[in-house]
Amino acid sequence: METVSANSYRRTTKTFNKIIVMLQQAGIAFGPMQLLTVEGRRSGQLRTFPIAVNSLDGGRYIFQAFPKAAWVANVRAADSVTLTRGRQSSTARLVEIPVAQRRPLLRELVATSPKSVGKRFVTTGLADTPTPDGVAAAADRIAVFRVEHG
Repeated sequence: METVSANSYRRTTKTFNKIIVMLQQAGIAFGPMQLLTVEGRRSGQLRTFPIAVNSLDGGRYIFQAFPKAAWVANVRAADSVTLTRGRQSSTARLVEIPVAQRRPLLRELVATSPKSVGKRFVTTGLADTPTPDGVAAAADRIAVFRVEHG
């Protein structure tokens, strides 16, 4: 069950996401943020989500930040997505990483990122502790996708 702080965090994130989308659409790129556009699995309409693309272990990865994230279900049903950074777009395939292979990636993400990254997984209810090992232990609840271009 989500806590009040998780609900508050989700509302705040939705507000910031709208700002990120507007800035990206205006051609302003920053940090690891990109726009992920994918066909809706039920509606067939294009859906756009701001996401972080993280470079780790020689690859580029996208990590689920919220339980039941709509983009995760849409990506699982899609053959390809569009990633947009500023005014540059490219088609990509997102390959879901098996649970056992997610653990080292999640550990590395949290170990090499600001503490807020580990805390986010706890705030949203995906992990029990914000440490690299604590987030890695939640690999069965956190979808991870490798970005493959071409």
